[in-house]
Amino acid sequence: MSASTVPRLAASLLDPAVLARIDDLELVARAVVDGFLSGLHRSPRLGVSTDFAEHRTYQPGDDIRRVDWRIYARTDRLHVREFEAETNTEVMFAVDTSGSMRFGSGSHSKLDYARILVACLAHLSARQRDRVGLVLFGGDVQQVIPPSLKHVPLILQHLARATAEGAGRLREPLRAAAATSRRRRIWVVVSDFYSPPDELAEAVGALLAHGGEVIAMHVLDPAELALPYAEAATFVDAETGEELPLSAPDVRERYREEIERHVGEVKRALRGRGIDTALFTTDQPLGDALHRYLAERERLGRIR
Repeated sequence: MSASTVPRLAASLLDPAVLARIDDLELVARAVVDGFLSGLHRSPRLGVSTDFAEHRTYQPGDDIRRVDWRIYARTDRLHVREFEAETNTEVMFAVDTSGSMRFGSGSHSKLDYARILVACLAHLSARQRDRVGLVLFGGDVQQVIPPSLKHVPLILQHLARATAEGAGRLREPLRAAAATSRRRRIWVVVSDFYSPPDELAEAVGALLAHGGEVIAMHVLDPAELALPYAEAATFVDAETGEELPLSAPDVRERYREEIERHVGEVKRALRGRGIDTALFTTDQPLGDALHRYLAERERLGRIR
């Protein structure tokens, strides 16, 4: 697929199945985010810094120091300068790379979806002037990239090389990740959250230390919610290798009740810690996740 094809696809915010076939994560992230932002009325955040963004007509109450007097001299009209905000916010992306993330009922796995999602969010955050970093964990912490304005290429490189293996324990690696910082951070946790909800809440709660905030993105394959298989089969645990023969039609109704219960308990457990979680399936357009991320960032900004 050529580079010229990607921007055209970005206008529709790209089907994850299409994205998974493109090897260049940087190209994908830039195309998706540029396409996404072009659909917004204006930049999500403008403030005061040294980087000029745009002029706008003076409004009563505007700081007179921001008036561009050169434009006034030419046009006899008052305009003020707006600048891109230097947020100094640290955003740390924590990505689950345990064995269960290897599952995919279609052309791509949950880890494929997670790596594209995080690549786009990191690119978007960098455009917001955030310092971005990455933690990869699968049973234990596998990689830590500290937050920096310059670390997006390094983050994309490690995301591209990530493989899904290891146990799905969240408590130990997330507590270890939390210990890497003594500063306030926004943590974005991307996982299928196959852990006991109470244990999960404790693990994610550790990230709230030092006044941090957490955005939880729950990623599942559509087949994990519906169990659509029509015949008996042997199901294999991706983390333990344990095999379980069963007839999907016979257990489908009970299975759907159990997975719905688990998703609900995860949501309630995290909300008990003041953390909202959003459920995404791997066939869901990336634009939905980007909207959710910006909405959460705005909400967190209001409550600080």
